[in-house]
Order: sequence, then C-alpha cells, then structure tokens
Amino acid sequence: MNSSRRSFLARTAVGAAAVVAGGTFTSSPAVALVKPLADAGTTRMTALTHVTVIDVATGRRSRNQTVLIRADRIVAVGRGLPVPHGATELDLTGKFVIPGLADMHVHSLGSERVSPPLYLANGLTTVREMAGADPLVYDWRDRIDAGTLLGPRMVVGSQIIDGDPTLWDPDLLRVLVVNDEAGARAAVRQVKAEGADFVKVYSRLSPTAYRAILDEARRQGLTVHGHGPDQVPVEQVSAAGQRSIEHLHALALSVSSREAEVRRLQRAISISTGDYNGWFRQMHPIEWIAANSFSRARAAQVFGTLRRHRTRVTPTLTMHRVLDMPDHTTFDPATRKYLSADAVGTYEYAIEHLYKANRPAEEIARQRQLWAYRQRFVRELFAHDVPILAGTDTGTPYMVPGFALHDELELLVAAGATPRQALYAATVEPARFLGLGEDLGSVAPRKVADLVVLDADPLTDIANTRRIHSVVTRGRVISPTARRRMLADVEAAVQQAPAAPALAAGGCCGTRRPGH
Repeated sequence: MNSSRRSFLARTAVGAAAVVAGGTFTSSPAVALVKPLADAGTTRMTALTHVTVIDVATGRRSRNQTVLIRADRIVAVGRGLPVPHGATELDLTGKFVIPGLADMHVHSLGSERVSPPLYLANGLTTVREMAGADPLVYDWRDRIDAGTLLGPRMVVGSQIIDGDPTLWDPDLLRVLVVNDEAGARAAVRQVKAEGADFVKVYSRLSPTAYRAILDEARRQGLTVHGHGPDQVPVEQVSAAGQRSIEHLHALALSVSSREAEVRRLQRAISISTGDYNGWFRQMHPIEWIAANSFSRARAAQVFGTLRRHRTRVTPTLTMHRVLDMPDHTTFDPATRKYLSADAVGTYEYAIEHLYKANRPAEEIARQRQLWAYRQRFVRELFAHDVPILAGTDTGTPYMVPGFALHDELELLVAAGATPRQALYAATVEPARFLGLGEDLGSVAPRKVADLVVLDADPLTDIANTRRIHSVVTRGRVISPTARRRMLADVEAAVQQAPAAPALAAGGCCGTRRPGH
C-alpha cells in the first residue's frame, strides 16, 4: 500500500469515527435532519428492511433484504434477518439499494454550502477533485474526513502540471509550468507537500518533463492522472503507468488509420500562454480527420494496451456534449436554481464569447457530427472492456454539481453501455481505482455504509438513479426530509451570496470571465 493510500484510509477512518460520534457539522441547517446512528458513548444500529439490493458487479437483484448498519459499516445483509433490539428500523418496501455513487471528474463550485450538499443529495458519496487549484478543496476534504463538514469523500488532485506555454493563464489559475526534468521533479515534490492525493498532468507537457513526472511520482508514492500529453502517444501514456486518461481527445487521435498525420498536426499546434480556446479550435480539424479515419485494427491494439495496464478512461461525455454543441445545449431549468446568478452569468459568458463566437456553419455542423462520433467511440471502449470511470467535468458550463453525474450515466447508456455497465463505472470501478475496493463499491458486510436508496430499479432504466429516496454516507442516513432540506438550503445559499464556479482546471471550459 503506498503512502498516499495509507494516509487517505487513515483520514477516512478518523472521519467515520467523528461522524458516528455525532460530530458538529457546519455545512447546512439540514444537518439537524440527518439521522444520527450513534449517541455519545453508545453505538446504535440501523436496519434497512424489505429492500431490493442490487449487485452492480453481476446485475443480480436480491429482493426483500435487510441491511444492518453499525456505526459506519454494513454488518450483515440477508433475507429475513432479525432486527436487533434497540436498532432503528427503516421500512423500505418497494425501494432499491445501490452502492454510493462516485463522480470521478469534478471541479467544485467555490462554496461549501453548494457543492458538498449537492453531491450528497444526488447520491454521490465519493468525488475525485481533478485539480487542487484552490487550497479550499483540501480544507473541505480534511474537514469532511474529520466529521466537521458534511460532504462526500473527496480525493483531491494536485494543481495542474503543464508544459510551457501552458493552456491556462497563471493569473487566473494556479498552475505549475515545467519545461525540463528538474522542474518536473520539483513540481511533484511541491504538490505532495501541498497535500495532493495524486498528480494531475496536462496537455502541453514535453516528453522529457512527462517521463520525469511519472518517475518522481513513483518515488514519492503518488499516482498520476490527467490528460494524455499532446506529444506522448496514448500507448506510451498507458505503459508508463498513468492511472487514468481524462476526456476523449487524445484517445480518438490514437485509433486513426492516419495516425502519423494527425499526430504530426497535433504536435504542430501553437498557442500562447492561456489560450485554451485556441488549442480547441486547432484541435477540431485534427479530430475531424481522426473521426473519419477510425481504424478497428488500431482500436484493438490501443484499447488492448489500456485494458492490460488497467488504464482507466473517463470519457466526460457531459463535457463533450456542451462544448461540441454549444448551440444546442442549455441549462436544465429544474437545476439552474442551485447556481448563483454570478455562476449562471459566467457560464453564459463562456458559451457566447468562447464557444459560439466566430464559428462558421461548417464548423458547427462538423462539431455536431464529432459529438455523434464520440458516442460511437465510447461504445467501442465498452465493447473492448476498457475500464471506464464515470466523470462529468463539473465546472463546465451548464453543469450543476451532483446532478451532472446522472446526465453522464444517461449519456453512457445512450452511447451503448448497459445500465449495469454505467452503474459499474460510477461505483465498483471507482472503488477499485482508488484502492478502496475492500471498503466501497458494493452492498455487502464489512463495507463502508455508503448507499443510495432509490424509488425505482436503475437496471431497468438508468434514469431511475435520479429517483432518490434517501442517502447513507459513512453510516449516516440522510432521510427524504433531510435531503429536501439540503436542496432548499443550497437554493437559499446561492440567492444570498454569489458562488462563482471554479475554474475548470483540467476541465475544458475556461469558464472564468475577465475580471472574475
């Protein structure tokens, strides 16, 4: 077990103990409605009875089950189990229980009164924060684990490590720019000292700096996640030990019958510091060539390499849909109310001035076709058993924390995954990826009690993940009343004070307006 996993598990254990001991939370008045599992000095039990338990790994439905929870752990699951004397029994007849969900690519909004409660209210008990650009997210992580802030388990990446020139404006975002081996190694040591759970790599790294980052991360006991660098082929990224590849850009270029040409064009991309949109605009015609020269032979080779090395892919279809089709995507009026006016304005500015501006009709048409290609591409990933992580790139325009994951699950199914495969990508695979497979990812004895209770079967219709009855986080039950209150508190919070969205650091949107 590496040092980062040991420290993560240690924090989790401390946090669970604090929650069970009735720690004082600071996130929201709704906390008073969250059902405690223990009083001071007494460990109590909760029994979820008459429920259908879904095994996401196999798709099996076990009906009329009782799930017994003591403190933060499931202690028994079975049909007809007696409810211990003194336990709190919750009759869930007609309900379905799945493991807690994970969004494996988020950039949280800048208020603890917004993102953490929205994640939990949507059944997300784990999130992977994809860039520690703001020290605030480390604070959230540690307070959640200590039991003083109510929120999901957070695994937080480093600030971005990118090449020179970087895609991000250093005046708007904390980003480490490296251009040689010494700088790369120093950057890894720095982010470890800052408390990062993993190293986040980016698109413009040189091969020399990239290799140094991978080597130094191993020395420091950290894993590496992030973009496939423009100058490093995907198969080399996988073989080098990068644990995950975010988004579909690099992958799509790697399976073209014209790969040498598209990679030469990609290496020729020229940008100035902070010109993320310029990178996108130059990538579009290259992606168009790749989409129209898909090679099944190359796909079998590349996807086989990813599968053998257990390199996870986070497709972030939710992000791609917005940026491929900004003219055909907008806010969901049902969830817009959970964002501040400033956040909404920032998103709309980005769409109008970055993604819709100066786009000829041919480019608009091609990007819409690229969106269709990305869906077919994801279907191929599933068909080749490439390990998939469900992630949204929350922080991209129109996305609302927590709700966005349900969009992603539906998009994965629309692309060709089964509902079980989509759920697997949001439960079992994240647990294994994080080295927490013994603790998370299933409804079974000795597992941490991170659960979602649904009103309908998600294996029948993936949209049923939205039909949340209650949520259990580290053994603590968020009742339907508490959940409604949490959402109402978020709505009130965003009306009281602006909460501008985090820069989508490692996301792909660059949502901060000039002066914001």
